[in-house]
Amino acid sequence: MNKTIIPTILDIEASGFGSHSYPIEVGVVTYLSQRYCRLIQPESNWQHWTQEAEDLHGISRDVLLQKGIAASKVCEDLNNLLSGQTVYSDGWVVDYPWLIKLFSAGKQDMRFRLSPLENILSEKQMELWHDTQENLARSMDCTRHRASCDAELVQNVYVQTQHDSELTNPAAFHF
Repeated sequence: MNKTIIPTILDIEASGFGSHSYPIEVGVVTYLSQRYCRLIQPESNWQHWTQEAEDLHGISRDVLLQKGIAASKVCEDLNNLLSGQTVYSDGWVVDYPWLIKLFSAGKQDMRFRLSPLENILSEKQMELWHDTQENLARSMDCTRHRASCDAELVQNVYVQTQHDSELTNPAAFHF
C-alpha cells in the first residue's frame, strides 16, 4: 500500500488582480493539519483596491485597517511555522508575487519555498481534480475565497485525488 503524501498548502487573498494588487490575507494548512490564517494590515503605499476582489473574498479595506496584522509579524509567523519546508499553492502564478510583496514589506527573507502544486500532481490527479474539488467544496463547512479555507480545500482535494488515483492504478509509484 502506498503512503499518502499530505502537502502543506498556502493560499493568499488579495486586494485585486494584477501587478498593483497586494496580499490581504494569508492562510496555511500544514501537513500536520496546523492552521494559520491572518488578515494583513495594508502598507501605506498599498492603495490598489477593486470591488470585484472584495465581492469575491468579502473582506473590506476598512476591516484590514482595523484588524489586519503588520506584514513583519505575518512574515515572522510564516517563517516560524514553515521554515525549511516546501509549501504548495494551486495559484502559484499569483500567490508567489503576493508573497514576495509581503516579505518585502515585512523586510524579511522567506525561510521556506513556495512551489506550484502542479509539481507534485500526477496526471491522474489532474484528471480527477475539478470534479473532486467541486464535490468537496459542497460538502465542507468552509467559506470559499478565504485563505485558510481554500488552503484546506486544496489539501483535501490533493489527498482525495491521490487516494482515488491509487484505486484506479494500484501499481502507481508515489515518492
